Amino acid sequence: MVKSFLKRTRETMSSFVVNNVAGESGRKLPQYIAGLAASGGALAAGTFLGWTSPAEIPLVQKQEYGFPISTEDFSWIGSMANLGAALMCFPIGILMKMIGRKWAMLTMVLPLLLGWLLIIFANNVAMLMVGRFFLGIGGGAFCIAAPTYTAEIAQSSIRGTLGTFFQLLVTIGILFVYGVGAAVNVQVLSIICGVIPLVFGLIFFFMPESPHYFIEKNREDDASKSLKWLRGNRYDERAEIEELKAEDAKIREDKITFVQGFKQRATIRALIISLGLMFFQQLSGINAVIFYTTTIFDDANTGLEATAATIIVGVIQVVATLLATFIVDKTGRRILLMISDFFMAVSTILLAVYFQLKEDDASQVANLGWLPVLAVCLFIAMFSIGFGPIPWLMVGELFANNVKAYVSPLAGVFNWLLAFLVTKVFTNLRDALGIAGVFWLFSGLSLLGTVFVFFIVPETKGITLAEIQRMLSGEKVRRSSGHSNPAMEDDEKPETR
Repeated sequence: MVKSFLKRTRETMSSFVVNNVAGESGRKLPQYIAGLAASGGALAAGTFLGWTSPAEIPLVQKQEYGFPISTEDFSWIGSMANLGAALMCFPIGILMKMIGRKWAMLTMVLPLLLGWLLIIFANNVAMLMVGRFFLGIGGGAFCIAAPTYTAEIAQSSIRGTLGTFFQLLVTIGILFVYGVGAAVNVQVLSIICGVIPLVFGLIFFFMPESPHYFIEKNREDDASKSLKWLRGNRYDERAEIEELKAEDAKIREDKITFVQGFKQRATIRALIISLGLMFFQQLSGINAVIFYTTTIFDDANTGLEATAATIIVGVIQVVATLLATFIVDKTGRRILLMISDFFMAVSTILLAVYFQLKEDDASQVANLGWLPVLAVCLFIAMFSIGFGPIPWLMVGELFANNVKAYVSPLAGVFNWLLAFLVTKVFTNLRDALGIAGVFWLFSGLSLLGTVFVFFIVPETKGITLAEIQRMLSGEKVRRSSGHSNPAMEDDEKPETR
């Protein structure tokens, strides 16, 4: 019994005491709590991304708000959030450096609240558009601030897991809106969504600031307190403090200007890859599918209630994103991206064929109501395991630390502007090409994206950040078997044995 007690005591103590050999510390739970709290901002972002799907038919067809909203008006309402998000990509980086990661995120509660208030009390289209714009400002900021915060508070052994929380909470936010939107009217849905930023703010207020920020500001004592909160009171933080100080000193020493950054071959290649991934992510049609899921099912006459089908799609998105968190470090980035884009193309081809048959003769699809359901579910699942999380993950991997502050926001701005374009133009394209023509276009772009990944995108699995920079610079890098990449073969041929 005594031995059993001593064993349990040792096990408990091991969760608090630093293991200097393994480089691990004991307590992980506080880091999970802080990571989940930060990802509450992702939940808020997911609600505004999903809101348009259950809101379109009540607002446009049923005039639930008491004033007319045309399809064209709603395309602007849906897309204004993306414009607001694009606008915040650079300012949020500046804000994080000025007042810290924590307070930058807490500040974003204000535009989120303002946005939802404008939508709740809207009495014209302009109020809805401005409200959506403010939601984009708040939600778009979280897309940069929350992953930065979680990466900086986490130890290396759980950094990947904490990094997946953001995308997972976004999908849960979308599913939440789909589910609630099926049961209540648009105004009540908006009120419920408006409560989420408040809850986030109340919870996140009690979380610690990033120790990286304190080191940047030469506040070593505060960094020490932050690490004690995150790792446990028994944690000896001195070695980690010294490591953070050395990292900060190196970043300051290697600091270069915006123009100098674009003279580096590695930066140019990384920018081409990241912008290409963002281009094909958005031009796959993902936002069109998410924003207009209800409309797609309504047009398809599946026999399944559109709101129920939408909820099914939301569940699939959450499950597939959760799956991606477990397999991305095992299978590699390139293979998941290629599988993802190819099967997204297959999905949009199925949708195009269905709607083409329906346009020619509706009787041809009388017994095919299951086809668009299957196609959209497959599309969402394939997007969520590859082209959903991986482009953002690779942006963090491809750019060197001394250029990341300049170049990473470019990828974010490009992504949100493309999301704005796709969301805004979707209804116009649908009117011009027909819904079948739109999905033929998306399928062609997804096939092109598969080719882009095969020839241009390198595999970064199992390679250090320093080796990625050497590879992008054209230096020879020894790679493990099974991860060859045609785009880098010119750099690697001399290494063939």
